[in-house]
Parts: sequence; structure tokens; C-alpha cells
Amino acid sequence: MSFDPQHLQDIIACPKTKAKLICEGDFLISVDHTTRLKYPIKDGIPVMLVEEATEVTQEEWAEIMKRHNRHPETGEVVS
Repeated sequence: MSFDPQHLQDIIACPKTKAKLICEGDFLISVDHTTRLKYPIKDGIPVMLVEEATEVTQEEWAEIMKRHNRHPETGEVVS
């Protein structure tokens, strides 16, 4: 069984900051604007190790947040 982010969206979180994660292609992106961590999904399984995460640039993170109806500076949900 592969990873389905829709089923786990309310229970998984960034292991470093405990912020929510959003699925963007083969990655889970933290909505925490200070760390902007990106966790890979390999073979359908999320790798939730801080050591495996990479930092997304501010510009890339802002674009991802916009695509997911989140504020591009804070990561908060936009109503």
C-alpha cells in the first residue's frame, strides 16, 4: 500500500516543528515558514527523518503555499 496524504493529513506533522505538512508531488512540505522543510516520498513511503529533509527557498515555498490556498508568507490557511 502506498502513501495517501489525504488519509493521514490530520495526523502527520513535521517531526522537527510539529507543523502541518502538505503534499507537493513526491514531497511533503512543512507549512512552517521559518524552517520550510521538504521531506521526500520514496517508493510511496514518506521519509520523515529531519536528516533527510531539505530546506525549500523562500520563493519556492511561497509558490507552493499559494497553490495550496495558504498565505505565501506565513503558511496559514487562506479563507
